[in-house]
Amino acid sequence: QVQLVESGGGLVQAGGSLRLSCAASGIIFRLYTMGWYRQAPGKQRELVAFIRSSGGTNYADSVKGRFTISRDNAKRTVYLQMNNLKPEDTSVYYCNANIGSDLWGQGTQVTVSS
Repeated sequence: QVQLVESGGGLVQAGGSLRLSCAASGIIFRLYTMGWYRQAPGKQRELVAFIRSSGGTNYADSVKGRFTISRDNAKRTVYLQMNNLKPEDTSVYYCNANIGSDLWGQGTQVTVSS
């Protein structure tokens, strides 16, 4: 079954950290660019970070220096380490695989309290 399953969201105080995980199945994980997006209530979904099959990364300006994306091809998992979280980081976070068409996970809620 082709799917992405996110985990690791939760409630954290401002300044805290969380690590999100996204486990892939049914795809040749190592071949694809993997990304994290987020969507806050009433706002459009936005790119947070992506990591290419080569390991190259790219980040939204709002998270540079605070978030780190990484991947473990053996485990078919992509991670998002989020440090120094801010209330404005509160969103549902979605994992994405660009497999020719977009494959999305179900999302995981991250809530940062001030």
